[in-house]
Amino acid sequence: MAKILSDISRTFSEYLLIPRLTEKQHIASNVSLKTPITRFKKDETPRLSLNIPFVSASMQAVSGAKMAIALARRGGLAFIYCSQPINKQASKVSRVKHHKAGFVESDSNVKPDTLLKDTISLINKTGHSTVAVTHDGTSKGKFLGILTDKDFWEYEDDLEKPVSHYMTPREKVVHGSIGISLHDANSFLHKHKKECLPILDKEGNLDALVFKKDFFDHRINPEELLDSEKRLVVAAAINTHDFKKRVPALIEAGTDVFTMDSSDGYSEFQKEAALWIREKYGDTVALGGGNVVSAEGFRYLAEETGVDFVKVGIGGGSICITREQKGIGRGQASALLEVIAERDNYFKQTGMYIPVCSDGGLANDTQIIIALAMGADFVMMGRYFAMTNESPPPKISMSGRLFKPYWGEGSNRARNWQRYSDEATDTTMKFEEGIDGYVPIVGSVNDVLDVTLAKLRATMCNNGALTLREFTEKAIITRVSEQSFVEGGTSNIVLPDQKTTKEF
Repeated sequence: MAKILSDISRTFSEYLLIPRLTEKQHIASNVSLKTPITRFKKDETPRLSLNIPFVSASMQAVSGAKMAIALARRGGLAFIYCSQPINKQASKVSRVKHHKAGFVESDSNVKPDTLLKDTISLINKTGHSTVAVTHDGTSKGKFLGILTDKDFWEYEDDLEKPVSHYMTPREKVVHGSIGISLHDANSFLHKHKKECLPILDKEGNLDALVFKKDFFDHRINPEELLDSEKRLVVAAAINTHDFKKRVPALIEAGTDVFTMDSSDGYSEFQKEAALWIREKYGDTVALGGGNVVSAEGFRYLAEETGVDFVKVGIGGGSICITREQKGIGRGQASALLEVIAERDNYFKQTGMYIPVCSDGGLANDTQIIIALAMGADFVMMGRYFAMTNESPPPKISMSGRLFKPYWGEGSNRARNWQRYSDEATDTTMKFEEGIDGYVPIVGSVNDVLDVTLAKLRATMCNNGALTLREFTEKAIITRVSEQSFVEGGTSNIVLPDQKTTKEF
């Protein structure tokens, strides 16, 4: 007979925090969100910590090079997806590792004979108002000029004319050379009252662009996650099929942190991959395992694989249908609470602390806060980051609003058979565990993080905590009833229609 758990499978929306004493010291500026991502012994310092408790999911629609750069600059990490050829994933890792704050590789490039109408389409697609003109239309071609949205008027100029008719030619463009410091580049911009400075090599090829706005952006990101050589920390996902080829290539490209990309990490396949990585590379890289939803699953990964952190969650993502298709999974809150309890027991028994990542099941900022209060060291999110400008898919306009495509790694669109098959020879997907849809664009990674981090810090102060560890230790959490949901929302008032309401 099957074993039936008496506890109900619960979600984060079923809980609220009880405020604790807020002392005068409990202000947002005093709050630290630093959190470990590698295992460590009692009284020791983790090999690597995040400066904010957020990482993005290893999904095609979420974590590319742009996302990795944006999140590392804020103190988090993006796990560059592995459902792509090894060389392409390694290239993305290398791009992040070689990113120099303020020096940006041009993403919008055209040839001089490109028609203005096609260039405008590119601008609308990428959202970039500055376009580099090179001889071959690539980001590393011979620099011929630059075009901004101030150089033409879409509704008056001849859209059938080539860009060369409107661009500012190279001889009139203020530019810098490779080797220039960011300080000097920004001094150039200030001196010549320019918004963009192309950086060229000795042969006149475009190497990078420096934007005035990025200088100020760099000044407001003091919590960048950097390695010992002051480069951005890079994370990548791997699978249990081609890891012997993928891992060496990714390490050579500069990967600092790996995670197993699996819907169910409680397996000997994951153990084999983890032990191979540890035997070959030791602790030179951080390695995460998962996903699990039980104490039993956590204990297996902790004792048998030597992973640095464990991801919790099966079927909780907004585009994941694993529970519906296979009947496997658990309410994210219930799964997290059981694993956290086992993590703490393991720490008491062995003196080894293994960070836990809550992956999926987070519908809003409040639920993110509840997950951290329950004891998650950090959270992994897909939809949250898929809605930002930095996610890989192109922008799509529907009914006057901008959206981005968003699909699960278990969907046919992802074709990520490696994540859902135990047989390396079976490269077909018999059924889907993810869906394909769209999400509205909400702004940049900075925009969404600013709001969420402000809420998190404020809640921690309400609970008398200045660190995430203190937040968890002091948290008092209560279950809520159906009527509590009603009471907690707007009720018994009429909400005005802003379009028709007038003041008298």
